[in-house]
Amino acid sequence: MIIKVPATTANLGPGFDSFGLALSLYLEIEILEKTTTWKISHDLENIPHDEKNLIIQVAKKVFPDISAHHIKMTTTIPTARGLGSSSSAIVAGIELANQLGDLDLTNQEKVKIATEIEGHPDNVAPAILGKFVVSTMVEDAVFYNQHDFPACGLITVIPKYELLTSESRGVLPEELSYSEGVMASSIANMALSFLVANKLEQATELMTKDLWHEPYRKKLIKEFELVSSLKSQLGFYGALISGAGPTILVLSPTEKTVTIHKELKQRFKECDVKILKTDLTGVQVIK
Repeated sequence: MIIKVPATTANLGPGFDSFGLALSLYLEIEILEKTTTWKISHDLENIPHDEKNLIIQVAKKVFPDISAHHIKMTTTIPTARGLGSSSSAIVAGIELANQLGDLDLTNQEKVKIATEIEGHPDNVAPAILGKFVVSTMVEDAVFYNQHDFPACGLITVIPKYELLTSESRGVLPEELSYSEGVMASSIANMALSFLVANKLEQATELMTKDLWHEPYRKKLIKEFELVSSLKSQLGFYGALISGAGPTILVLSPTEKTVTIHKELKQRFKECDVKILKTDLTGVQVIK
């Protein structure tokens, strides 16, 4: 059995802690033979090979009586880059418990459990459901709604350096004025209205005017201003910070994506520049 979980990009500009899009990078775990203690085979640095692994910790939290197995783990999701690597591990752990424990969890239950563990649903919801998901947690209740994302090219400019979420959170202000909050909220509302109406060019114009987090986080990402400045020259819709960064997500017209990718790859040789797609299915179980 193989469990496959997509990467995610959160926020998408003004949808702070609320917008999330599933992307075509994946964490995969293959469930092998039963063992006396957990064994996780992988070639990543600083990731536990035993029950201290986040995937196993989550699985045991969801189903304490789960039997130990040998797990083979592979991933194309880079860690600490704003692409939901920890969320993918959480979702994989929930699905591991769901499968080995025959829990028959619904998507609603999976999102609720994942949100309780992660703290907010913006990454875990699209990792479970796929596509574009708008979500929030109000008190103890989790709300989400899935949408198709407008057709476009998705290019990620992934720097070699890590940016921990704690560091990226640390540069945010403790409060905004009432008028700033109203403006930031209205930008997000209008961007979402354009997105669900499949008007990506208008949506991106507003998505790049975020007031919640990008003005504060962009100084931590040395490539961001330069990538953004190439919008008119290269002909893309806009550039956004993916999650907490440092990955930069570029939205482009579909027919220009290959050319824009080539140009960005040439200009940002120190980064990993990829063309991705929207993942449409979320977590998958392949038996």
